Amino acid sequence: MEIQSAEEFFENTLPIKFKPEKAKDIEVIVQVNLLGDNPKDWVITIKNQKIHIFQGITTESAFVLKTEEKDFLEVVNGKISVEKAFFSGKINFKGDIVTALKLKNVGFL
Repeated sequence: MEIQSAEEFFENTLPIKFKPEKAKDIEVIVQVNLLGDNPKDWVITIKNQKIHIFQGITTESAFVLKTEEKDFLEVVNGKISVEKAFFSGKINFKGDIVTALKLKNVGFL
């Protein structure tokens, strides 16, 4: 079933998709800024193999991901790989590339 909105992904899909067994060495706060007609901001914290998700903004993030909601949904629905989205400029991030790869491994992207 295709994910229709960022809310659906962050509130319903990501908590189920998250792989705590692959998050042993991850401690990160991620700021997601979804741009467009109806901008939204999300904060995802991964620590102690647990994930916490809330809508909002933090100044403590070590990793910032910015994209249009439609492009984000293409990635989470598997229509485009996160790598292709990044190299085509559809997704921008600020932070360590190693962290980005770890986020992919735990089911975030």
